Amino acid sequence: MAANCSELVGIFSSEARKQGSVERSEVGSYTPYNLLILHNFRSKFCDFATKNYFAIGLMKKIPNHLGIILDGNRRWAKKRNLPVFEGHKKGREVVKKIIKASKNKGIKILTLFVFSTENWKRPKKEVNYIMDLIKTIKDIREIDKQGIRVVIIGQRERLSKGVQKAIWNIEKITKNNKEMILNIALSYGGRAEIVEAIKNIIKKRIPLEKINENIISKNLWTSDLDLIIRTGKEKRISNFLIWQAAYSELYFFDKYWPDFTEKDLDKALHEYSPQCRRFGR
Repeated sequence: MAANCSELVGIFSSEARKQGSVERSEVGSYTPYNLLILHNFRSKFCDFATKNYFAIGLMKKIPNHLGIILDGNRRWAKKRNLPVFEGHKKGREVVKKIIKASKNKGIKILTLFVFSTENWKRPKKEVNYIMDLIKTIKDIREIDKQGIRVVIIGQRERLSKGVQKAIWNIEKITKNNKEMILNIALSYGGRAEIVEAIKNIIKKRIPLEKINENIISKNLWTSDLDLIIRTGKEKRISNFLIWQAAYSELYFFDKYWPDFTEKDLDKALHEYSPQCRRFGR
């Protein structure tokens, strides 16, 4: 980010000199007064660039695969003396905004941890409400218009027949979309995913000597992560894509999911951008 900012400032400074805005003295150096002007310009421009790096194209790199752990809906509602359903309802509205923002920022795969295998222990009414939110047709039509392909990852066999039918339709409607892949982790657990990958490898009768990390990765439900964002004021990944998260960057927000904004997303992406991922090299 800093290097790009300096390069862009250099371009602006060069143009300014051509137009006489920043003059050189007869000995070929800047006058003290114009040096002060240029310094102030650089400072103000870099501050602007830091806050608007997406708009002016300064972001060095965007994560190919972003995973988000949506945590804190219930605590957000409790803090406001509201029913837990209101927290999930508000959380859904944030999901819609972040999906759109992620696509617009160039992220190719977005995985949202919506409902874990452990969440089945919650009250039945709450579980049913969350499942009903998944089936909202209006939301799926909006996603389809954006060219986003939806894939459901998790233990589908634990879902009701109605939910299974709904997600089958969702995947069918969006299967040809190319703008971004949206993975919905539903009834999902990282350990369960690895177990299923092992079962698939056994079913395919792959010889023992040919089983390696690449083979296991190919039998998982999705690809390696670049960045994980978690809300909810907790600092753990909670069984989320634990194989794929091996080399991912982690960003924890001290706020609940319903309070998460596009500016928060920008902040996490900005922190990710200058990271040099060497994978042990």
